[in-house]
Amino acid sequence: MELVQRIGVPASKIIYANPCKQIAQIKYAAKHGVRLLSFDNEMELAKVVKSHPSAKMVLCIATDDSHSLSRLSLKFGASLKSCRHLLENAKKSHMEVVGVSFHVGSGCPDPQAYAQSIADARLVFEMGAELGHTMHILDLGGGFPGIEGAKVRFEEIASVINSALDLYFPEGCGVDILAELGRYYVTSAFTVAVSIIAKKEVLLDQPGREEENGSAPKTIVYHLDDGVYGIFNSVLFDNICPTPILQKKPSTEQPLYSSSLWGPADVRDCVAEGLWLPQLHVGDWLVFDNMGAYTVGTGSLLGGTQACRITYAMSRVAWEALRRQLLPAEQDEDAEGMCKPLSCGWEITDTLCVGPVFTPASIM
Repeated sequence: MELVQRIGVPASKIIYANPCKQIAQIKYAAKHGVRLLSFDNEMELAKVVKSHPSAKMVLCIATDDSHSLSRLSLKFGASLKSCRHLLENAKKSHMEVVGVSFHVGSGCPDPQAYAQSIADARLVFEMGAELGHTMHILDLGGGFPGIEGAKVRFEEIASVINSALDLYFPEGCGVDILAELGRYYVTSAFTVAVSIIAKKEVLLDQPGREEENGSAPKTIVYHLDDGVYGIFNSVLFDNICPTPILQKKPSTEQPLYSSSLWGPADVRDCVAEGLWLPQLHVGDWLVFDNMGAYTVGTGSLLGGTQACRITYAMSRVAWEALRRQLLPAEQDEDAEGMCKPLSCGWEITDTLCVGPVFTPASIM
């Protein structure tokens, strides 16, 4: 709340969407004019009644997220059976319920889960209307894929959602449709580079089996300068196995070895296993793309500090287009002598005033 208000977002545009809040956070919302708050149980409603009686409530309902990678309904969301009771309690407490929210979980492979949740939300809207609540907000949650090649494309999900909205919340019905598009926006916006700080070779105890060069088979364990408690938190949250891009392109003749990547913490700090990589060395850098979601932000919360350095890059084409939009013609001419940004950090830097963006320093 503090962050978005600091950049100029009015309190009327903020929804505090977490249905389990600290009392201090509820009081902070009341003090700073944030009136839209979510809830999914009686205790949460009672907390808001006591600490923020002028709030407008959004009822968070559970979904069928049984196939999602991250099943948020195991923790959040009221069942349809309990919604009428919660709406009645809100009415008795003189709290206005103005909408419904849901989240089908991250990595949901079935777009129909959105359609079913929208249908469920329609039922809750009708319950609310019967009890005197005027509902006008539907929050579709998040988890939308932000990369090319996802199991389900964003366009497929959008098509199913739009069809369900046409059926249950048609245009002109007076309902504002919200969505939480954080993952969709930021996943592909960040690339992370980490260095190998240690390695060891472990011989595999498999009698009678030898490598092509006649030596005993082995697996190589690489230790990185960050792990799942930091910028690779998405390994825990999304149950993914990130595949590195090698800084030095290997030749086709180089043999590949069974390899694993580990962070600097405990035995659970495993970034990736089952990889086949060429022989790498301490000091080599590994690059991982699509690292914008549940990485640096979550890692800084878990670790207490933000260890990585963030460097922003823009292609020359995008820079030129942006400059033409932002700078008047006379200023644009004056800017010709200024340093130009790099194109994603990979261009030749001989004619530039600054060092390359892609430098070996744990960037993101």
